[in-house]
This record gives sequence, structure tokens and C-alpha cells, in this order.
Amino acid sequence: MKRLAVYCGSATPEDPIYIETARTVGRMLAERGIGVVYGGGRLGLMGAVADSALAAGGEVIGIIPEALVGAEVAHKGCTELHVVSGMHERKARFTDLSDGFITIPGGVGTMDELWEAISWSQLGYHQKPVGVLNVAGFYDQLIAFNAKMIDVGFIRPQHAGIMIVDETLDGLLGKMAAYVPHKTIFQMKADDL
Repeated sequence: MKRLAVYCGSATPEDPIYIETARTVGRMLAERGIGVVYGGGRLGLMGAVADSALAAGGEVIGIIPEALVGAEVAHKGCTELHVVSGMHERKARFTDLSDGFITIPGGVGTMDELWEAISWSQLGYHQKPVGVLNVAGFYDQLIAFNAKMIDVGFIRPQHAGIMIVDETLDGLLGKMAAYVPHKTIFQMKADDL
């Protein structure tokens, strides 16, 4: 994995564990020679990931919609900053430029990015590992909900392992490196569905 998309919030919650996690992720990825592809912002967890990766000598590619550049939230210190027309193009670029995805704590936009990465993997638009860093139990309920969708049958058994979860970055990166792509919906016949 040469580059990973990092999905996270642009807010800075009061509990310092979240900003510290973002800083650790950026630094550790850079130390391992893994480039960061992210939302291109300078605020919140996004900015912390970028700043930490850059400070550790890492590559940071930001992808930001024009509207957010206009709001003056773009990180001008990125290795590369791609300005795109909107969110759809942004997420497509994340997929094109990265070898996998890591989701750390965030809000609605982060959830949109995570679920789209999972959905695109399930369908077959990519077969890259999709990781969730479950810091301080932040994603416990989301993980339980994913398990419920599997148990009920809305997620096929072949796709139950798409969302890769760990509480540590080292553990998550190890699991992501060992990820074996599944049979995608595009590869299935109607009887398999």
C-alpha cells in the first residue's frame, strides 16, 4: 500500500483523543512511507492528519471541492492539492489515487465516504481494503449495525469481510495488507444474488 485515503472529520471534538489519533495516523503513515490522500482541508482532524504527515516527511495529496476552497478551508501546504467540481469527483479521485481507505472518527461526510467505499467494493468498482480505526469505541455501534446487516442478509456472506476493523493502527494496517479481495456483485450471476 503506497497511498491510503484517510477519511475523517473537519471538526475538532473536545475530547483530545480524536485530534491525537489524527496526528498519530498522519505521522505513522508517513514513517511507513505510505502517502496520505485526504479531503484537502486545514481544519479539525483533517488538518491534523495532513500536518502530522507533512511534518514527518510524508506525501499528502488533498482533494477539495471548489466551494470549500472558496470558504478558505483548503490546506495550502499539501504536496499536491487537487481542486475538483464537487463531492462525487472528490470520492472518485480518492479511489483512483489510493490503494485502500482508512476511516478514523468523523461525522456525516466521513460516513458518506466510508459507506461509498464499502458499496463500491461490494459492487466491484474497486477491490481495495476498507479499514475502520475504532478509537475509544467510537465506531462500536456502527460495527454492530454492520453485523446486523450481515445477520439479516442485506450484506451477502461474500461481502461480510469488506469492512476491516481494529482498535490500533498497526493492527489495522496489518489486516488491510492481508486483505484478499472478495467476489464482487459484478462477477456474480443472478442466482448468486
